[in-house]
Amino acid sequence: MIPLSFLDSIAGLDEAFEATGQTVGELDMSKMNEMQMKIMGAAIMPNEYNYQTLISEADFQLLDKTLKELVGTGLDQLGRMKPAMLSNLISITLYQKYYPALSSGTSIDQYFQDEAAKRFRPVRSLETAEEQIQMLLGSQTIERQAELLVCMVKHPEMLKEQMDKLQDAYMAQDINALNTLYEEELPDDPCPGTPEEKDVMNKDRNIQWLKILPGIMQEKPSFVAVGCLHLVGTDGLINGLRKLGYKVEPVM
Repeated sequence: MIPLSFLDSIAGLDEAFEATGQTVGELDMSKMNEMQMKIMGAAIMPNEYNYQTLISEADFQLLDKTLKELVGTGLDQLGRMKPAMLSNLISITLYQKYYPALSSGTSIDQYFQDEAAKRFRPVRSLETAEEQIQMLLGSQTIERQAELLVCMVKHPEMLKEQMDKLQDAYMAQDINALNTLYEEELPDDPCPGTPEEKDVMNKDRNIQWLKILPGIMQEKPSFVAVGCLHLVGTDGLINGLRKLGYKVEPVM
């Protein structure tokens, strides 16, 4: 979701990339079409659930109205989708609305994997499509997904504020600000996540990746590109790699 021109502002990036022999990402982006098919299957709610019983009539009408305004179709066509899928759809659409100049074109993950392929370098992934789909669509109950979906629809300004802070910190390459965003608990957050939910998104995945990365990096010098919030915090990859004895420092 960040323009590729941003990469020109990162000192030493090209040299670091060219010094490696393989590229590592969260997923193998060459298999995204296959993943999209799996997502569509996993995104369907079990038959015993529907939005008329999951949420109140007022919330149903608000959600339906929001979907029609943002994506052009309402619950009459999207009503079989899991709430987590609708949350992701709304978040992506709002990002594109808030940052139209930043949200088009090739993703940074895709770019580096494409560049690796051009150089006939292998691309390695840290998790499977099934693992990421389970994290996104299956790690919470349907009821909890619905609760968070309704809360997000009721408080779009909160999502905008969080996006702005993350965007500013990322574009400024301010790892301390990113760490603060990851660690902070907002006292007035109307839609707080639980510690367990936060762990599923970041900590638990980092732990698994730190088991895999040493073996991958031992094969050949590796360029690793993952979401920025996986880098920071006590349980982040930077701290985790240092605990394993690696020297981690910024490119210059």
